[in-house]
Order: sequence, then C-alpha cells, then structure tokens
Amino acid sequence: MDALASNPTDQPQLPDDLAAVEAGDRPNFVSAFAPTFVTALALAVHLGLANTQLAPLSHFYANLLIFLVPGSLVFAGLQWTSGWVGSWTRYRSPLAAGLVFAFLLWDLATLKLAWLPMPYFPGPEGVLSALWEDRDSLALSAYHSLRLLLCGYAVGVSVGLVCGVFIGWFRRVRYWGMPLLKLLGPIPATAYVPLAMVTFPNAFLSGTALIALAVWFPVTMLTTSGIANVPVSYLDVARTLGAGRGYLIFRVALPASLPSIFLGLFMGLGSAFLTLIVAETLGVSSGLGWYLKWKQGYLEYAHVYAALAIMALFFSGLMTALFKVRDRVLSWQKGVIRW
Repeated sequence: MDALASNPTDQPQLPDDLAAVEAGDRPNFVSAFAPTFVTALALAVHLGLANTQLAPLSHFYANLLIFLVPGSLVFAGLQWTSGWVGSWTRYRSPLAAGLVFAFLLWDLATLKLAWLPMPYFPGPEGVLSALWEDRDSLALSAYHSLRLLLCGYAVGVSVGLVCGVFIGWFRRVRYWGMPLLKLLGPIPATAYVPLAMVTFPNAFLSGTALIALAVWFPVTMLTTSGIANVPVSYLDVARTLGAGRGYLIFRVALPASLPSIFLGLFMGLGSAFLTLIVAETLGVSSGLGWYLKWKQGYLEYAHVYAALAIMALFFSGLMTALFKVRDRVLSWQKGVIRW
C-alpha cells in the first residue's frame, strides 16, 4: 500500500484519453479551427436568415456568438502549446465544435424555420435570455435543490454502508436482512410519497427521507455484495497475522469492496437525481423541481428549458466530482482494469 500511495511527481496525472492526445505530435488544423468555423457559421445564420417563429428577441444569443468567435481563436491557438493545456484543448476541440453546431441546428429548427412550434419549443435566444434574466431565482432554486439532494444522499449513503457491512459480514443479519432488502428495495422511492408526507412534519424532512430511501437500496445491495465476495485468502492471511474482527472489516473487507461500493454510490446518485424532482413537489416553495412546475403552469417554456440546463450542469458536476473521488481512491486499479 505504501508503494501505491507514493507518487514520484506532484504533476497531475492525465486521463487515458488526454494522454493519448498528448502522445500525438501536432494538433490537426481542421480540428483546431472547427469551433471557430462553426461559431462563425452559427452567427451568420442567426443574423442572415429572417425569423419565422414569433418570439421576443434580446440579442443575447447573437452577442454570445460574437464573443465566442475571438474566444474560439484563442482556444485554437492554445492547441499548439505543450503540456496539459495543449492536450486538454486538442481533446476538447471537436466537442466544442459539436456543441456550437447543436445550437446552430436548434436555432434553425425553432427561430428561423419554425419547424418546432411556440411556446413549447423556444429557440436558444429565448432560453439563454430567460437563463440570464431569471438568474437570481435559478441560483436560489439550485441552492435549495443542492441542499436537499446532499442531505438525502448523505443519509442514504451512511445508512446504506452500515446496513451493507452488517448484512454482508454477519450471517445472522444476512438471514433476516436480505429478504427485507429484496422486498422493500425494488419499490421506487416515489411510491412512498403519501407515507413520507404523513410521517414527517415538514416538506424538507420528507424529501430528505425519500432521497435517502432511493440511495439506500443500491448502496446497501452493492456494499453487501462487495463484503460477501471478499476473497477468503485475504481474510486468512490477516487472521494468520493476528487480525481481529474490527481489523478484518475496516482494514481488509471494506478496502477490498471499494469498487463495488463506488458502483453503489454512482447508482444511488442517479436514483437521488430522479427522486429529487418528485421530492420538491411535496409542498416546498423553492428548488429546481418546484421552479419547473411553476413555470410550466404559466407556459413559460423558455424558463423551463433554462432550468433543465441548470439541472444538467448541476447533476453532471456532481457526477464528475464523484468520478474524481473514485479515481483518487481507486488509483491502484489503473493498469489492472480498463477505465
């Protein structure tokens, strides 16, 4: 473990995809300037074609594209630099071009050609304007959603780890716990909404309980599986060296079960995202789920899509953070399995 923990350098380790890009000699000219070309094309389409869809305009989207044109040139220039900056920009260049191209198609299908009708399908101009104009409400809603999600996730992970260790390690607990787990676990957490509303005194506690219940099942099940499938040879060696029960659980079984435990954490986070939206309909007056329902009731779909964009960034950021933790904790797996 000491050899694994030691790091000969303090430089950040590049992911495999970035390392493969870094191994290439020079950036491809077409790939490097693809974001600039696509951004200029999107700006020309937005300014050159007449608007067919009836929608209020604020020129926010056009100003953003104008800002991105020189920004994309800087982005292209960075691809000729050495180190992780050049590798990162070379790797992300096609993705950046694809993102801007998606906005171009979105603008054509809505504002320019009106293939998708209003008010259900506003263009990028309307959504970005709504995102900027209602930024205070969206930021407050994101804060309340994050607080509810993290509280429920923390409770679910804590209870799930404890239950998983007990069920996976002790045979008598597993005898009674596994039937209960198989009976209650597969039921969606949202099915317990009426019970949660009656049991808990306020909407925050009931939402926390629902999210915790959604997280508890995958974390418990996969922790149990990881603990129960620890190679017997690991335990025999530790017992030979005089290890007691506590050492076997916390220093042998749990570390060996970490790949399975992290899989449960990822599944639990996905379940928490799904349950969060339902939990925020239980009488709360804030949160992204509440904001979606509120704006949908007034047919303000530009604000609905703005909230969806915030949710996508919000959830993607949390998932990425969990991946970073996984990569750090399970760094010993690199070279053993394919990530």
